[in-house]
Amino acid sequence: MTVLVTGATGTVGSALAARLVADGRPVRALVRDVGRARTLLPEQIELVAGDVLDSASIEAAVEGCDTVFHVAGLPEQWRQDMGDFDRVNAGGTDTVARAALAAGVSSFVFTSTIDVFAWPSEPGATFDETALATAPKHTHYERSKQKADGIVTALIDEGLPARFVAPAGVFGPVPVITPGANHLIRRLLLNQIPISLPGGLPVVYGPDVADLHVLAETAPVGSRFIASDRYVTLEAFARAVTAIEPSAKVPRTLPVLAARAIAHAGEAVSKLTRKAPLLTTGELSFLIGDVRPDASKAQRELGWTVTPFEEALATTIEHLRPLLRD
Repeated sequence: MTVLVTGATGTVGSALAARLVADGRPVRALVRDVGRARTLLPEQIELVAGDVLDSASIEAAVEGCDTVFHVAGLPEQWRQDMGDFDRVNAGGTDTVARAALAAGVSSFVFTSTIDVFAWPSEPGATFDETALATAPKHTHYERSKQKADGIVTALIDEGLPARFVAPAGVFGPVPVITPGANHLIRRLLLNQIPISLPGGLPVVYGPDVADLHVLAETAPVGSRFIASDRYVTLEAFARAVTAIEPSAKVPRTLPVLAARAIAHAGEAVSKLTRKAPLLTTGELSFLIGDVRPDASKAQRELGWTVTPFEEALATTIEHLRPLLRD
């Protein structure tokens, strides 16, 4: 039966849609601009116009679908109107999840985030799916995803057959470059980073995340699976890029105290200018927090595997080259 994917033009959604098409499954994608999406997605995909904030369009898109993959969301850390995070990430999830419940789908797979879990107080300590964070996280993005995760969790008691996939920082082939690890790769390739931020992040390859979504589709209801390959410092990430593209340079690393000063000053100025700061305190906190999610549950219970990092990065760079000047 037909599978609905929201967020099909994003980093995870595009990889998932391509995987489902390759599996020979009928795929329907909810998109805001059908004409634009037609140039970005495989021709086999049925495109339906709609928005996660429009319940009528969601109900129409879900009709006749057996599985819903809700991937759509705002992945960035700053918006002119910070209320967008709650409206799209939390409110949009509520709309899609309730429509899926009313339609009686057999599986609802929600793209959550590693931010919803309780992180150890000691930097560098690993964490898994055992415990959700009980206190609100630091950024509007994180808090909106916490709310969205809570909405889906509560609807399980009403009969929603939900499963959760929680990715780390995702990179990989995409039709368009969006905020996140792919944007970092693009800037490194173009030598647009004169000085790097301190710290690092856990990363995972987009097609591998797509595979985990498909594997999670038939897991026990309520199951949660972290999608992460490894933790990599920004310096090591830059070195990996330069090993593939020698024209790229490894920038010097900014000291933590200087980065903190820039983040606080930038956020203060952004309140006046209504423009995004170069660095937010939330982003910096994440980078220097030495966040290390453990994805062994997905490997153990579902047989999930990851593509070797160097191979995944090389494939990503090759796919991003035509998009570098966009």
